[in-house]
Amino acid sequence: MKTLTQLAFHNTYSTLPATFGTRVSPQPLDDPFLVSVNPLVCNMLELDPSDAQTPYFIDLFSGNDEHPSFDPIAMKYTGHQFGQYNPDLGDGRGLLLGEVLTSSGNKWDIHLKGSGLTPYSRQGDGRAVLRSSIREYLASAAMAGLGIKTTHALAVLSSCTPVYRERVECGATLIRVAESHLRFGHFEYLFYTHQHAELKQLADYLIQHHFPELNNEQNDELRYAAMFSKIVTLTAKMVADWQAVGFAHGVMNTDNMSMLGLTFDYGPYGFLDDYNPGFICNHSDYSGRYAFNQQPSIALWNLSALGYALTPIISKEHIDAGLSRYQVDLQREYSHNMRSKLGLVKRLKEDTDLFNQLFDLLSGQGADYTLFFRAISNIGKEELLTSTNLFVPLFSRIEPVEQWLQAYKSRLDAEEQNDEARLTLMNQHNPKFILRNYLAQQAIDAAEQGDYTMIEKLLTVLATPFDEHAELDDLAQRPPEWGKHLEISCSS
Repeated sequence: MKTLTQLAFHNTYSTLPATFGTRVSPQPLDDPFLVSVNPLVCNMLELDPSDAQTPYFIDLFSGNDEHPSFDPIAMKYTGHQFGQYNPDLGDGRGLLLGEVLTSSGNKWDIHLKGSGLTPYSRQGDGRAVLRSSIREYLASAAMAGLGIKTTHALAVLSSCTPVYRERVECGATLIRVAESHLRFGHFEYLFYTHQHAELKQLADYLIQHHFPELNNEQNDELRYAAMFSKIVTLTAKMVADWQAVGFAHGVMNTDNMSMLGLTFDYGPYGFLDDYNPGFICNHSDYSGRYAFNQQPSIALWNLSALGYALTPIISKEHIDAGLSRYQVDLQREYSHNMRSKLGLVKRLKEDTDLFNQLFDLLSGQGADYTLFFRAISNIGKEELLTSTNLFVPLFSRIEPVEQWLQAYKSRLDAEEQNDEARLTLMNQHNPKFILRNYLAQQAIDAAEQGDYTMIEKLLTVLATPFDEHAELDDLAQRPPEWGKHLEISCSS
């Protein structure tokens, strides 16, 4: 393990032309202090977690000191927000500080969110608040624990700097860590400003650092077409994983879409409590554009927008061919995920009907999505029809549940694996713990009073959400009614 000064930096993005961003120094926070550090992310960076407790770490990431290897850049991009193109986007409150190169050859962006004004702040103040920083910190830990590709968060710092939102809040910074911060919007920016040579240069950069296997293709257009196809597949996998675990992103604008299929820019996200396919987690999404059941189609819309931006280097035929992969990839990944959640290894045509009947059952009675799947992950096949009492707390009417369980038991007869293997598979795909909104809010409320215990408890269960953690069982319970109706918006 290393200290901050011992980390190796290899700042590749800063070698790109000035059109890709603007060099800006972070603005200092007043009296900064550490709220929490994620030791798992420290391990990724080969950083000693105890180093986060030092004044140097705190001063460095609060803008009160400088690291000799940092080269802070506010990245420029644009994007479609709620379907409308916005040319005035970019890192308005964030900076790419540098890129850490680990001994295994992995490269990690170190990004500071809440670092102050940049040329892309528009009418904002460039700040983040403790509330939103904690939400992203916990969400990235939750998704990583679930095995879903995501950006990560190293630590949260708070301060005495006042930040004005709906009320006065504490200014904070989030240290985000990611394989890359390249978004669909980076390519849209270069396309709509007619910087086609730079667009090609950015595609080459993406391939060099993240898809090097594509360099075996000598033909430029075929190489870029293969790049686009990989992005389609990665995006389809990400969305399939979201849908299977019951995660709603809330703001699937193209500037929030990662070129590597990472879950990116956590704002008004939400995990399903009661199963509601039309769940809208963003209070500002008045039309329901980004509702839970709209995410698969919105991802395709966003990929089409990216494909259009890539037309200077990829033909329409190759763009269409890449887009045609999306539905196939999405359905394959989602079906695989759902079979795993039900402990099914064989792929049978009638499985779709079984899934749909289950979704109708869950939505019709508003059953808790996570608790249902976790409950069924611990019942042997021969006990399915005699264990309906376990489902009474989740359903108002038990007879339809019994009917579905009978169909499920009959489907299990087609499987060759034994109960032990099936239940092991199910418990590896049905988490006991998810980051429910009310739990995140409880952590925020306590943190604003200087108590970070809830954050640490959540970090523990979210790191290994499939484990029992019996001593923290209260974090796996069905939420209270007030906890299901919290209003979360884009406000940060």
